[in-house]
Amino acid sequence: MPEGDTVWRTAHHLHEAFANTTLTRTDFRVPQYATVDLVGQRVDEVVSYGKHLLMRTEAFTVHSHLKMEGSWHLYRLPRPRWRRPAHSARAVLENNDWQAVGFSLGLLEVLPRDRETDVVGHLGPDLLGDDFDAEEADSRVSSDPDRPVFLALLDQRNVAGFGNEYVNELLFLRRLAPTRPVGEVPDVHGLIELGQRLLSANARQVDRSFGVDLRGRRRGDEPRWVYGRAGRPCRRCGTAIHQGHLGDDPTRERVTFWCPRCQT
Repeated sequence: MPEGDTVWRTAHHLHEAFANTTLTRTDFRVPQYATVDLVGQRVDEVVSYGKHLLMRTEAFTVHSHLKMEGSWHLYRLPRPRWRRPAHSARAVLENNDWQAVGFSLGLLEVLPRDRETDVVGHLGPDLLGDDFDAEEADSRVSSDPDRPVFLALLDQRNVAGFGNEYVNELLFLRRLAPTRPVGEVPDVHGLIELGQRLLSANARQVDRSFGVDLRGRRRGDEPRWVYGRAGRPCRRCGTAIHQGHLGDDPTRERVTFWCPRCQT
């Protein structure tokens, strides 16, 4: 599932292939941008912000969000063979050496660069950003003390980069039930800091792992503690992992996994 680490890694690879090069082909396969032509634009950089990916040219930003199934693939020119169906391609970008194809993107748009804040300005501090503001993140997550901690961490307006898998795993590591009110969490700062360290470590490897103990130290190679393990024994105490749903309203519910004995 694409979360902040996946998007950071995608941006890193696209940046290596496209930064300081000139676009020789652009093909946007969404109606609103089908006629947009960025050929001749120099790519300054490709960066991530939370779960958002931004390719910045001299005058424009190509903004995408992977949502649940999206991905960007890089292929060497001149005769690439795509690994996903052509009908799922939403964008094709090329320079002299590389072709980047965005498949099944949940969101794709081309904006004037000075309007970039319209799409990411509402987000909280970026967990993988060089300028991550821990105090601001703590303040935003803690702003509604009655809100379940699961929902507060998932809210990208509070802190950008956590997805469902990360939040479920983090709450297990800190022995917190998903429904625990933020105001009753003893160490919000430590919770976010652990999540930031996990994101950073996983951003640099393909296989995501949460193999750490409660203090954030490596503990073997356990990939998951609770996420996707409903009905299976807790790796810590043996109790069956529970599964449920939690949301600010019924239309925005997300799946939760927790150990009813370890997490309170």
